[in-house]
Amino acid sequence: MENQYDITVIGGGPGGYVAAIKGAKMGGKVAIIEKDKLGGTCLNRGCIPTKVLVNSAHVFNTIKRAGEFGIEVKDPAVNVPALYNRKDAVVSRLRQGVEYLIKANKIRLFRGEGKITGENSVEILTDSGEQTEVRTRNIIIATGSEPAKIPVPGIELEGVITSDEALNLKSLPDSVVIIGGGVIGLEFASIFNSFGVKTAVVEMLPRILPQEDEEISRELYGIIKRDRVDIYVNSRVEKIEKGEKGLGVVFEEKGSVRRIEGERVLIAVGRKPVVCEMNGIDITLKGKFIDVDDRMRTNYKNIYAVGDAAGGPLLAHVAFAEGIVAAENCMGRDSKIDYKVVPRCIFTHPEVGAVGLTEEEARRRFRDIKIGKFPFSANGKALAMGENEGFVKIIADSEWNEVLGVHILGPNATELVAEGALAIKLESTAEEIAETIHAHPTLAEGIMECAHDILGAPLHKI
Repeated sequence: MENQYDITVIGGGPGGYVAAIKGAKMGGKVAIIEKDKLGGTCLNRGCIPTKVLVNSAHVFNTIKRAGEFGIEVKDPAVNVPALYNRKDAVVSRLRQGVEYLIKANKIRLFRGEGKITGENSVEILTDSGEQTEVRTRNIIIATGSEPAKIPVPGIELEGVITSDEALNLKSLPDSVVIIGGGVIGLEFASIFNSFGVKTAVVEMLPRILPQEDEEISRELYGIIKRDRVDIYVNSRVEKIEKGEKGLGVVFEEKGSVRRIEGERVLIAVGRKPVVCEMNGIDITLKGKFIDVDDRMRTNYKNIYAVGDAAGGPLLAHVAFAEGIVAAENCMGRDSKIDYKVVPRCIFTHPEVGAVGLTEEEARRRFRDIKIGKFPFSANGKALAMGENEGFVKIIADSEWNEVLGVHILGPNATELVAEGALAIKLESTAEEIAETIHAHPTLAEGIMECAHDILGAPLHKI
């Protein structure tokens, strides 16, 4: 029958559309339901649009420093409409690519909202107001997440925005206060600050990027502060109120009440899952997330959940991997997810790339560890680029010198970390990295030099 499928995917974000494509490539008859735009948060309101703005900010920073490179440029300026038009164009092109892949793989796309009405049935309310039901052997829930907000007075005031609104501004504010010193908050801080917006960050915890290696966090904090972004840590926001120049953020810092103002206040305190409506089934939750096993299966043997709704690391590339695992299990394979190697990329200036254990985690798990470091200030390519801040840090066990974690703060760190991810996946040792010839002059040499440092014989470091 027309409305009978092997797999029905609810949600067309990274986890959902990849699961649909994988299932179709394995010979399944697949349907996907999306109530908004294919590509989900990552493509439309997250990873991609922010990286377009990050790249524009990088170009602008380079132009402002052009004199250092022997290039004369007069009065560079930001064209805000052109900036956001380029962002929209890139997003549109990639979204069209996803739509083409869905069509090319003969996946039935329903535009509307899906509701699970039984173990093998999904009801769809389409955009046109029609209601239809599909029968399906398997269901994959990939409903994603949305920006979280904090329960403080004033959150509803005009001018308080989330990352969604920040990506669709008509003009740049003169000043912004960002609540949250994690990945989202710091990326937007770098963007706004690069474009000349007076920027402040308020973080509740003792340091920015609290999930990352403490040494990386501390070094980045110093660099961002030097670039004239005000950062307040150990600071709990008490309220947001109207101010003389826009909005005032009142917070407690070390027992004292402080107040700073901004034309806009950006809430960047993380994300919360979105779970589709269910009727006739009782899927187990773990907190606010759907509880799944290592096969991405819920407490129903034919219902799976992937991506942000399932509560693993809230990263698009994790959702990709989870979607593949779920689809393979739907089609009869026995696949398991492995979270051992999950690269983490933060597009600040300079960038952060990390994979594996932090120093703190490694010391808790292992009796002894070895640490190697190499600064970009001693790297020829970094000096040529004029991007010589930061360092590479490798953590290894003391018995075999096996790589446990790689942490990079510096130029192109989000690209360089792929070598660290491969090293951990292959259980490489510091010797194997050190003995691998790296091209010169490249930033990647810093990883090789760092491995030599673990072995006690650094070449270009005293």
